Amino acid sequence: MKKAIHFYVLILPLLASCSGRIDGNLRRDGSAEITLEISLESRMTALIRSLAALGGTRPAAPDAPVINGPAIAQSLAAAPGIESVNLVNRSPSGIAGNIRISQIDRFLALPTISGAEAGGKRFITYIPMASPGDSRLLIAMDRSTAPLLLTMISQDIRDYLSALMAPAATEEPLSQAEYLDLVGSFYGKALADEIAAARITATIGFPGVVSSVKGGSFSGKEARFNIPLVDLLVLENPLEYEVVWRQDR
Repeated sequence: MKKAIHFYVLILPLLASCSGRIDGNLRRDGSAEITLEISLESRMTALIRSLAALGGTRPAAPDAPVINGPAIAQSLAAAPGIESVNLVNRSPSGIAGNIRISQIDRFLALPTISGAEAGGKRFITYIPMASPGDSRLLIAMDRSTAPLLLTMISQDIRDYLSALMAPAATEEPLSQAEYLDLVGSFYGKALADEIAAARITATIGFPGVVSSVKGGSFSGKEARFNIPLVDLLVLENPLEYEVVWRQDR
């Protein structure tokens, strides 16, 4: 079992059994910055150590990082739309840091397939409008695009989530209930319960007052999201988020 692991994200996150917080800020020119802090839960930490020990890819020392922040940063730095990445280990099972994005609609842009972006699908769509028009940011992901996104972040992450049988990596047509039952049968109900309870919270600032949010809430210039992790891992239904705001003058 290879050693890297990370989230989605963000966006969209894509970890297993973790607690995480993301704070982002989108600027009027389309650049952005994200700060994040993510920690794996206890049973997932133990499982990763066990899998790594079986594969001989990680030291057995109890204080060795379970998730390698600098390694994830190196992998993510090569993805589209990234200006810089700095991730460090706050603990053996936690990472924190920031990601600077040069242009939000190029962030993790899906690769072209026969001249079309993943069959015409986009991960992020940014539609800026000159004041006083409404600007929009749309984020969309399903089982056909998630594996591409995971591979761009890190092939190791996709391999790891495949070992966890997550449809986001395997594209298997499982419901959330079927997936949690499968995890429980292989790794135990306690781990399945950890995954079911985990959530990713995100707060994103926009260059104007937000007027509507699909999939979250808003106040002033901020949109907030509270995403069950199992939604990201299973993608039983495509995930779609949209924020509309009035651009500042």
